[in-house]
Amino acid sequence: MKRSLNAVYAGTFTLRFSTGLTGGLLSYYLTELPRHGGAEVDAIAIGIFSALFFTSELILAPPFGVLSDRLGHHRVMQFGPMFGLVAVVLTWLTTSLPIIGATRLLEGASTAASVPSILGFIAVATAGDELLRGRAAARFEGATLAGLGAGLVAAGIVFRIFGRWGFLLNALIYLVSFAIYRYGVQDAAEIQAEAEEEARAVRRTHAANTGATEPIVPAPVVPQAHPGLRRYVELLRSSHVWLLAPTWIAINASLGLWTTQSIFQLVKQPKPEFADQWLMGRADPIEISLGLLVGLVVFFAGLAFWGDRFRRYRRTTIIFFGILGGAVVILAAVLVNHSAGGPIPLRAVEGLAAAGGLFVLAGATPAALGLLADVSEAFPHDRGAIMGLYSVFLALGQIIGSLIGGSAADFKGIDGMLVATFIFLAIALVPLSRLRSFEYRLSSAPDIVPGHEPAD
Repeated sequence: MKRSLNAVYAGTFTLRFSTGLTGGLLSYYLTELPRHGGAEVDAIAIGIFSALFFTSELILAPPFGVLSDRLGHHRVMQFGPMFGLVAVVLTWLTTSLPIIGATRLLEGASTAASVPSILGFIAVATAGDELLRGRAAARFEGATLAGLGAGLVAAGIVFRIFGRWGFLLNALIYLVSFAIYRYGVQDAAEIQAEAEEEARAVRRTHAANTGATEPIVPAPVVPQAHPGLRRYVELLRSSHVWLLAPTWIAINASLGLWTTQSIFQLVKQPKPEFADQWLMGRADPIEISLGLLVGLVVFFAGLAFWGDRFRRYRRTTIIFFGILGGAVVILAAVLVNHSAGGPIPLRAVEGLAAAGGLFVLAGATPAALGLLADVSEAFPHDRGAIMGLYSVFLALGQIIGSLIGGSAADFKGIDGMLVATFIFLAIALVPLSRLRSFEYRLSSAPDIVPGHEPAD
């Protein structure tokens, strides 16, 4: 079982690496599409392509979850790399925007097929062991974030060296993911059977040593990984869920806006009316990779720091700090974007301020996830369904951020993106006070240790 779980983590990392690499390569490729005989691409098209990816994931994840329950988690998780492989090969072959849009749907299907089946496999493999389940979930999240980040960082270097041929290189990485899932992961039913046999062997040994009669123990009931679309709709109607949904969707929209548009705007030659914006068209792929690497290190450091502060600060306090940190990032970015001709040391100070704001902003996402887990206490028989809303809120936020970000960038360049981000963060702040008053009633709020009460 341990080998299979490690293979799942490795396959998740390589698969998400390919997803991030595809997204980065596509941004660079689309800026040069006219050189390859394709049409000119604007920011709105970039936003639509990103929205297609997340729409596909949002729609297809529930049916693929049901399919993995019927066909087996191990089998369905192998579909993901195959969808991704077809997508990148088609992208390498074409300059047609409609076909490229179809490849984004395939990429979304890749994620939709892999994530529910992997989480279902983890649920089976860790049944009856809460400590192992917690560690497995954390490692899955770590492999996901690390893979996406590493793929985005590598995209600039790969595109500089290989150009559009980088998509074929990515196809090989998808094959590696497939091989890991196919040959490194044991079937979940076999793992469950082995676990039950081990439990029976322990009971037989105990009975032989003590002379006691071996009790008849019913087989453990494995919780369903995905409860179905109807239950998701019912849970979405809950006032508990809608207390958190606007804040989380708005935060994800602000992040999705930048993951969609930033590379494209930093590389593409700006319109003449945006000539006063210093950041537009300023960087090349290698510089962007280095900048992304620094940003990811700062963000991961923020995740680690704020993840250890759940017993000291209330969830809503951390989210509030995160929104303020996002405002600092926006202010610093505005100053940098209009720093042409200014002294380099001042620009460096502004960059450090942006990094500090990003460090604080990173705490908002684990705090929101912690609040969602707290909300699940009101639904003891639907914890899996409630936690599954994580993907729903993430996808909705990314879709909204992608579409609005494209329009904002087309209208006012990076300045437009910064204004849209500020609006999203302001929206996230609006329901926070009501959520804060409700937080006291959540049964899984941080334990109050004498002398260590959660700070306001």
